[in-house]
Amino acid sequence: MIGTGAISHMHARALKNIGYELTVCTDINADAGKAFADKYGCEYVPTYEEVCRHAKVDYVDVCTFPDFRMQPIAICAETKKHIQVQKPISTNVETARQMVDTARKAGIVLGVVSQHRFDDSTSFLKKAIAGGRLGKIIQADAYVKWFRTAQYYSRPIKGSWATEGGGALINQAVHQVDVLLYLVGAVKEVTGYWQLGALHKIESEDVVNAMLRYANGATGVIQASTAMWPGYSERIEIHGTKGTAIVTGDKLTDWDVQDDSGDPAPVEQQVMSGASDPMAIPLENLERQFVDFGNACKSGSSPLVSGEEGLRALEVVTAVYRSCREERRVQIG
Repeated sequence: MIGTGAISHMHARALKNIGYELTVCTDINADAGKAFADKYGCEYVPTYEEVCRHAKVDYVDVCTFPDFRMQPIAICAETKKHIQVQKPISTNVETARQMVDTARKAGIVLGVVSQHRFDDSTSFLKKAIAGGRLGKIIQADAYVKWFRTAQYYSRPIKGSWATEGGGALINQAVHQVDVLLYLVGAVKEVTGYWQLGALHKIESEDVVNAMLRYANGATGVIQASTAMWPGYSERIEIHGTKGTAIVTGDKLTDWDVQDDSGDPAPVEQQVMSGASDPMAIPLENLERQFVDFGNACKSGSSPLVSGEEGLRALEVVTAVYRSCREERRVQIG
């Protein structure tokens, strides 16, 4: 494990639950890293290089800010260690492409944590859409109207372009961007509007709106924010010519389809969401993703959320940012 901040604890718990051994960790804050090692029963080493070269490591889990990606991948390419990075894949498309190319040439597996692909709701919709149960998809939207406190952004690196790559879209709503791409397909054009530091003292956006045109002709909207008090559960809405599916948090909460047949839709109302608490997320989908990644490492196959898939999501995010900056439509691909 490289980086022992808040999300790394979720990773460590998920790894334990699936029977994987956390062998070694590091952090630029030695005290935090040693405390993490004591808590989870692993070895602490002072540098990420030592993690990537460690004899007991099969794959490296990177839980740092997204400006730190190529450094461990370059060493993992040498040592033939597989590597998984926390979302987003990087702060910029150029680095993300270099990551994908480096991993491919080295023959190592690169994965990006995007655990909502492993929600029961997402798995059901993937099959249902492919089976035509919603008809032709004509609209697919994501709404991530969350709230984060001033304390959350108290460190200057939070919400910065250099370290985090942006604000609400790249750090929070990138999960929903990935799910839309997985379910509906490629986005070919975006138009974006943002508010930089609308509520928080950050240089990037804490409010952004984007209009999408998918390659299959469908249209869509993404709204992302960390300024909507008190914070509301994220939502994905998919509308087809035969009906509508709505995912709230991690659950399918609405399934209104004409003359439907097939497996019953797993409609539920009890949802988990990071709307106001970044750690209020379920472990089960992380566990499923880690099992999928581990299986890919063993077989040499591609994980469900590969580096290429992380790159696709980042391309949409950065296209929206470019549209906001330049006040014009932006084509993707």
